[in-house]
Amino acid sequence: MPAISKQAASRIENLLGIERRYQTMDGHTVTFEKYHRDIDMAPLFRGLPDDRCQSPHWGVLLSGRIVFSYRDEEETVTAGQAYYARPGHTARVASGTELIEFSPTAPLTEALEVSVRNMSAALSAPESLAASTEATGARAA
Repeated sequence: MPAISKQAASRIENLLGIERRYQTMDGHTVTFEKYHRDIDMAPLFRGLPDDRCQSPHWGVLLSGRIVFSYRDEEETVTAGQAYYARPGHTARVASGTELIEFSPTAPLTEALEVSVRNMSAALSAPESLAASTEATGARAA
């Protein structure tokens, strides 16, 4: 049985207060994430269909809080809960949130490529992301 730990994950990204470590195993990606600031993920999904993440995710929230937003509803996940985020979501994540997430690799790869590109662009204009985060950050916490 394949297994992976946060420390052994082969890919590491640390941008805009999001620490992401992940490893692909048999067509699925296991992701360990920690958020060091409140963040509205919606600006990071710009460029994906409907400007929303199209990858499904199954996860466990170790600490913090996430609000998944869909066109028709919002779902709040708190520390200690397992969750399923269906395709077509954005998310607001509270500072201090830590999670382990499982996703099919193909749709996740597309979402990660767009979100990392948007994060990198925000590094040259961080106020664009900060403004959207400040406007919605209070709702995530």
